[in-house]
Amino acid sequence: MGAFVARELAKYDVETLVVEKESDVAHGTSKANTAILHAGFDPEPGTLKALFCVQGNLLYDGLAAQLDIPIRRTGSLVVAFSDEETAILEKLLERGRENGVRDLRIVSQDELRAIEPNLNPMAKAGLYASSAGIVNPFEAVIGCAEEAALNGVRFLLGTEVSGFDVHNGQVEEVITSKGSICAEVVVNASGVCADTVAMMAGLRSFRITPRKGEYMVLDRSVGDLVHTVLFPIPTPVSKGITVTPTTDRNILLGPTSDDVQDRLDVSTTQEGLTKVLNEARKLVPSVSPRDVIRVFAGLRAVSDTDDFIVEPSSELGGFVNVAGIQSPGMTAAPAIARRVVEIIGTQMTLRQKEAFKRRRRIQAFRNASVEERKQLFRSDPRYGRVICRCENVTEAEVLEAIHRVPGAHTVDGVKFRTRAGMGRCQGGFCGPRVLELLSRELGLSPSQVTLRGGESRILVGRSKRGVDNADEAEC
Repeated sequence: MGAFVARELAKYDVETLVVEKESDVAHGTSKANTAILHAGFDPEPGTLKALFCVQGNLLYDGLAAQLDIPIRRTGSLVVAFSDEETAILEKLLERGRENGVRDLRIVSQDELRAIEPNLNPMAKAGLYASSAGIVNPFEAVIGCAEEAALNGVRFLLGTEVSGFDVHNGQVEEVITSKGSICAEVVVNASGVCADTVAMMAGLRSFRITPRKGEYMVLDRSVGDLVHTVLFPIPTPVSKGITVTPTTDRNILLGPTSDDVQDRLDVSTTQEGLTKVLNEARKLVPSVSPRDVIRVFAGLRAVSDTDDFIVEPSSELGGFVNVAGIQSPGMTAAPAIARRVVEIIGTQMTLRQKEAFKRRRRIQAFRNASVEERKQLFRSDPRYGRVICRCENVTEAEVLEAIHRVPGAHTVDGVKFRTRAGMGRCQGGFCGPRVLELLSRELGLSPSQVTLRGGESRILVGRSKRGVDNADEAEC
């Protein structure tokens, strides 16, 4: 959410600094969600979720064109297997219409088969929303961050907020692990830690509970298994375990929905993954564990208000909370960002810039035609060196990912920007080459290169002197 707000603020003549605890952007909830562009029939009418979901959905085509990121308007289906569940579809239909969702209808069994041939034949009806779709969550967040940086926003990565200096009911400084920062306005977009950050400023108006969701990723060889986003009937706490296509032609299964206490717990469990597989097979019986190439988990920030929190503090001047941004947060993000800038405009003067620079995504060798590949190679011979065989990622793409701002300084950072390591072998072949390039380009020893920052070193060992040093480790 912070990257979306930063990009929106970059349109104005104001100094903006993003303080990020992780080593890169898109390393929190943004990298571990279902990446669905929700139509907006699920949120309760009158909530911020309903308002910003529908508004954000309408903004995405323009946003994708501006950021040069992929989206697909696949449509979605909520699938019913009984008369009782079909009655719930009718309620969702009415709710969607009240929320302003366009082109929403209930389809019969025959039309279900036409739309999704691999759907469970026991399905009786479905709620079809043509405006639903999918987005690449990494590219959306990274694209916003890069465009913000192109227009003057600075990023302070690997930096943790530890407190605030408050005088006369106004925030004046943000205290971080790398020193203090003067601030006229602070936007608290801290995900599952938003309530903790608010409490550092003396605010206790909401509470966040992390909700873990476990996922499975299927190989692109079965990418045609489904063509739309498939939902089961929702529950009071979840939209259920979905079967979802992705912009890169994988299939995503999940998530589970379990409240946890540990805000760092992104572990997967046998119980959770078994549930993901079994529930996905209820929708698409041909889903096979043999096609699973990766499992992962993410945390959603659930507020005790059961709604998004997008508002200035009533107790503290210069402090804006953007919290509880769980599903449909990715869909709502462009609309939320606009609203946050409107709020900031009531607290300080914002003058719009005359010019605004656009970013372009890294040229993907795998998507280029034969003639385009020849041209790329002529312009840069490093396009002729394939680093990742599964995804056909070249050295030129990896180097560009490293040297962009904010660039990739970790193996995961390269993966999210280029897909190196996202294929069938999950980095088995390209991982050492990516590590080598990061080491060379950033002036690091191989033992200093990490998977995702912090202490996630890839090379560790015991040297002859008895000191941990991967460069001198005995094999």
